Amino acid sequence: MRGNQFIASSGYCSRRRADVLIREQKVTVNGVIVGIGRMINEGDKVKVEGRLLLAKENAIYIMLNKPPGVTCTTAANIEGNIIDFLNYPERIFPVGRLDKQSEGLILLTDDGSIVNDLLREENNEEKGYIVTVDKEITAGFITSMAGGVEIYNPRKKTIITTKKCRVIQIDDYRFKITLSQGLNRQIRRMCRHFQFTVTKLQRVQIKDLMLGQLEIGHWRYLTVEEVFELKK
Repeated sequence: MRGNQFIASSGYCSRRRADVLIREQKVTVNGVIVGIGRMINEGDKVKVEGRLLLAKENAIYIMLNKPPGVTCTTAANIEGNIIDFLNYPERIFPVGRLDKQSEGLILLTDDGSIVNDLLREENNEEKGYIVTVDKEITAGFITSMAGGVEIYNPRKKTIITTKKCRVIQIDDYRFKITLSQGLNRQIRRMCRHFQFTVTKLQRVQIKDLMLGQLEIGHWRYLTVEEVFELKK
């Protein structure tokens, strides 16, 4: 495998961060500084910032039903961070994020090689959410949400139009929305455009992985089959 993938799969950091470390000449293979694209073979000794990495045979993949109030960060100085909440004995990190007020399915792993694949926008990986709003939903609202909505993108500091998506009404106050985008507070901003306020936001799906009956605040390991589907 390539050097960045090896570093990520060892749990040291994400693939993107591994590329940075390689460019900064902080990665050696068998004592020699390597560049981007270097392949790692069995028996090679890979060091990052002087630390010898070992290939991880059994990566950790966890599904958590995140409660509201938990912050999706590994920063130990942030009160209520997801790592302290889970209190897992090995180093893991969340894949992407749910905002503090939201709840539902989030993955945690020590396998940095899957992070870019799941989060890269051009991969169009679908994520499904059940949304509750503060007033009765209309057919026009559902159609407009699905067709693309102008919202403010704080990262680019501009107004953008969201991608078309699937929106299905569940009852008078709830709908399911399936996105292939992950903009900051996207669903809340989309609803606000039509003067609706989100009162509950729950993620229930990532790709073919479903939250199912997992109770809020609880977690479980992914099955072998689920990991295989996640990596497809």
